[in-house]
Amino acid sequence: MTLSLGWLSALAAGFISVHVLQTLYFPYFWRDLLFLLKVIRYGVKLEMFKLTSSVFTVLDRFIQQAQRIPNKPFVIYDGSVYTYRDIETRSNRLAHVFLERVKLKKGDCVALIMSNEPDFLCVWFGLAKVGCSTAFLNTNIKPKSLLHCFNSCGAKTLIVGSDLVESLDGVLSSLLEDDIQVWTMKNQSEHTQVQTLLDKIDVASDQPVPAVLRSCTSLKSPTLYIFTSGTTGLPKAAVITHLQSLKAAAGFWAFGVTEDDVMYIPLPLYHSAASLIGIGGTIYLGATCVLKKKFSASQFWNDCRKHNVTVFQYIGELCRYLCNQPKTEVDKVHKVRIGVGNGLRQDVWREFLNRFGNIKMCEVYGSTEGNLVFMNHIGKIGTVGRSNFIYRLLFKYDLVKYDMVKDEPVKDQHGFCQQVKRGETGLLLSKVSALTPFFGYAGSKQLTEKKLLRNVFVKGDAYFNTGDLMAEDQEGFICFRDRVGDTFRWKGENVATTEVTEILGLVDFIQEVNVYGVAVPGHEGRAGMAAMIVRPGLTFNGQKLFEHVMKDLPPYARPLFVRLQEFMEMTSTFKQQKFKLVQSGINPLTVADPLYVLDYQQKSYIPLTDSIYQSILAGERKL
Repeated sequence: MTLSLGWLSALAAGFISVHVLQTLYFPYFWRDLLFLLKVIRYGVKLEMFKLTSSVFTVLDRFIQQAQRIPNKPFVIYDGSVYTYRDIETRSNRLAHVFLERVKLKKGDCVALIMSNEPDFLCVWFGLAKVGCSTAFLNTNIKPKSLLHCFNSCGAKTLIVGSDLVESLDGVLSSLLEDDIQVWTMKNQSEHTQVQTLLDKIDVASDQPVPAVLRSCTSLKSPTLYIFTSGTTGLPKAAVITHLQSLKAAAGFWAFGVTEDDVMYIPLPLYHSAASLIGIGGTIYLGATCVLKKKFSASQFWNDCRKHNVTVFQYIGELCRYLCNQPKTEVDKVHKVRIGVGNGLRQDVWREFLNRFGNIKMCEVYGSTEGNLVFMNHIGKIGTVGRSNFIYRLLFKYDLVKYDMVKDEPVKDQHGFCQQVKRGETGLLLSKVSALTPFFGYAGSKQLTEKKLLRNVFVKGDAYFNTGDLMAEDQEGFICFRDRVGDTFRWKGENVATTEVTEILGLVDFIQEVNVYGVAVPGHEGRAGMAAMIVRPGLTFNGQKLFEHVMKDLPPYARPLFVRLQEFMEMTSTFKQQKFKLVQSGINPLTVADPLYVLDYQQKSYIPLTDSIYQSILAGERKL
């Protein structure tokens, strides 16, 4: 008896010791394990599709939910409620119109430019039901970029939201010359060559079209094209397959969101966050979403209270806008428990939690076209994701040394990249494999190849170049540091410096221009800045430059600052030198060159004085 008690005591002491050691040295072990098992289970489910003759898509899941919970609210928009059945029947009507009136065929690609509204979903689903892929176009797109988008994805049909028809002025004739048919969500059109859809929807059947039209046999079949700005300048059509859509749709579920939650989606649907994660996640769970046409900081919390919102999507800038709103007594009176997004700065994160309560902020790192995702399921402030040895086994990624001056990875004597040590900043590369494929971009194969680095560690390997500088600490938390190359992020949008450079180069007094992003205290991302040389015999004209950027660049891509230079510094490979310009910033007291700032009131670029600079730092001047 005494011996048995001794063994039991020793066993208990052993368990306690293991628990103490695990708590001290591996505090996230169980949370990591449970999260990874959840993700792996879903991954195995997707892999099983390869053993069957058909793929169960996000659209199939929506149709299933419409049969299971037809009367449940799916979308709440501008005070109106649309059930799963409402969206299902309307998308059926559109599917019939697409087949019978628009004459679309399975395999066609259709471009869609529409603001956030329920009909965005109806058109998207209607096209998918007839076997067409959809190209989501940025509603801020300019004529030159619009034509490029059609060429890259091969679309021959354009569907335009009723409030965006005017955006076609100046480009409609070019579209028609290229045999692109244009349809709009109206009953009648002022443009005789723009055909209408609403009048045809009303008389169309609401019965399902044949399921064979939407069926596919491979997870790797393209279903969407989402445009992303890259180092090539003009937008690139990232290929979104059913595999990527299904992975994104499980994002909310992975973070613990359930069908009883109500999601708030204020981000544009033409971005993957709102469409693939937001709408896809709502469908996967059979939940409800509140869709906003445009984010409003003043309406946000009232909307959340009115509709009992429990989960919201964000970008870092959105949270900062909310923190800048006047404080009220009801700041913590709401049911929001989770936020899912990216780009949240540490200081804003802390302020947001202190002011609005204990909301679990779940950062997600990943690009539209990328093959790697980090998820901060722990909720540690200031980190974009979490990794461990199991995650590394499943998803091979590395952080390599990067030379910011030469703008390229550092190589060893054998020509291979060098890994950074734990805690050091490096360029994030993700290995391309059967488990983590990279589907690239539509159109030129060159665009896809440019995003790959080959022979990184051994001959023949291939890695996706994220273009992001990251660091991984001793506990396995991933921190975002900066972006490299010719793209910076501002107002939640990626800005390609080469595209902006091309537009500014059309101004007559500009001889040479170098566009880059600069950090502005108190703001997420980087603001656009253009260093330029004025042509001999001409002078800088702030008003003319203002008129030009207003006409040809979307708001987020307009350079907010201008720096006049006598000569342009180049790298040894004759590339414009950006590193020193980025480092020197926008302080007029430390920058010897003349500086200018975009001023919407004076409709010009005006001298950036120290007083204006101080007002920017104090947050008194809106950028």
